[in-house]
Amino acid sequence: MKDVNAAGAAGRDRHGLETTGGGADTEAGEHYAHAVDSLLFFRGDVADAVEAMREAAPRAPLAHAFAAYLGLLGTEADQAAVARERFARFRESVDQSGFTARERAHLQAASVWLAGDIERAGTLLRELSVSWPRDALALAVGHQIDFFTGNAASLRDRIAGALSAWDEDDPHYGPLLGMFAFGLEESGHYARAEQVGLAAVARNARDVWGIHAVVHALEMQGRFAEGIGYLDARREHWGAGNMMAVHNWWHYALYALEAGDTGRALQIYDATLHHAGSEGLALELLDASALLWRLLLDGPTTAGAVGGRWEALADAWAARDDGPHYAFNDTHAVMAYLGAGRMREAEALVADRAEWAARPHPGVTNHTMTAQVGLPVCRALIAFAQERYGHTVDLLAPQRNRLQTFGGSHAQRDAVQRTLIEAALRAGRYELARTLLSERLNLRPSSPYNWLGQARLADELGQAALAATARDRAAALAAPGMSALNG
Repeated sequence: MKDVNAAGAAGRDRHGLETTGGGADTEAGEHYAHAVDSLLFFRGDVADAVEAMREAAPRAPLAHAFAAYLGLLGTEADQAAVARERFARFRESVDQSGFTARERAHLQAASVWLAGDIERAGTLLRELSVSWPRDALALAVGHQIDFFTGNAASLRDRIAGALSAWDEDDPHYGPLLGMFAFGLEESGHYARAEQVGLAAVARNARDVWGIHAVVHALEMQGRFAEGIGYLDARREHWGAGNMMAVHNWWHYALYALEAGDTGRALQIYDATLHHAGSEGLALELLDASALLWRLLLDGPTTAGAVGGRWEALADAWAARDDGPHYAFNDTHAVMAYLGAGRMREAEALVADRAEWAARPHPGVTNHTMTAQVGLPVCRALIAFAQERYGHTVDLLAPQRNRLQTFGGSHAQRDAVQRTLIEAALRAGRYELARTLLSERLNLRPSSPYNWLGQARLADELGQAALAATARDRAAALAAPGMSALNG
């Protein structure tokens, strides 16, 4: 029987929005405020705070919508399944007519996402933010959806469209700036992204998403030595004790690779990215795969330095036994299997996803991601591992300008872009390699990696003087980064 009146008294949250289940001065309201704050600052107690709110107000709709979002934000299939079941029980037990329009909108967005339509959920939350721009939960969750779907314009504009409704003295205005900075960076506005990101961190030194936005902006400009210095100066604020620590350490490792310090990158890998105590979370395994794959692409010397790390990482992916939940994760699982020489497991994953994708799944965003991008990328990775480099090029070249449609950031997707460059060089597709390297050099002329690629191409074309000049340029650019690492 429907329970119509068990949600609790109405009130307003700390941002002045009407809520069912109690206002900011109630126990449930206090838990909700704490949960939102923890979500914005990526603190690990967010789930506990949401659960405490559900216990204090078992029928509060925002508690259940929030819990559903948390079950989805980690891209963990098992967590999503649990969230789907719990949310369905809640929806069955209540009459929504007593909820506010905003709360019903959250319930609809959560329901749609739990059903697999992440893009529609993002649209619903964007519409919610038009009517209630001070809903921090809607903005934060919508921002992450934009990231998962690679929607750079919405990643930027969702937050930009709400900012003017906020008081700049609000403690949550800073995290919004951090989100806006990341959206600016993914949209190519690097100088503005850096400026806004720095302003966010100036407001709160532990704004790890704001730090992350600055790190991205510096990386995309090839300013890796400055990035090392920026992270070193703030390590106590981002390096541990938050849900972004592993990912920001991954960025530090990328800076180390750009500086030419493979050893430092692997030290970071062992200490933070993947080790015996790692929890095996998808988003962390993804970073581990992306780092090791870059080393594999860089040739036998760096690939050999990886040692047994691939095997342990492949074991961690295999232990998850994921189904078709998020194509971006699938590609990184395939990287791990291939790096460990476990071709059968890579091919089995692809066969499973191909069989799934061949059936209709209306309204499931991951179906489109898998069929249109995930499978071609996975097959290209397999072809690369089989040394069928021309086939790798044939599969990846049509995808290179649409990779954003299966999620991630420019920095994360660069592992796939580098695979295309390396395959083009090894396949003798020199005109394509020249074009790709020319693009990178003109966009990021301060990148040693790009100049080393130019040297490789010159070697293949018998242009020894040009190759030597490019290597000298790479070494000169790498030196400040190495100094920063050793400083």
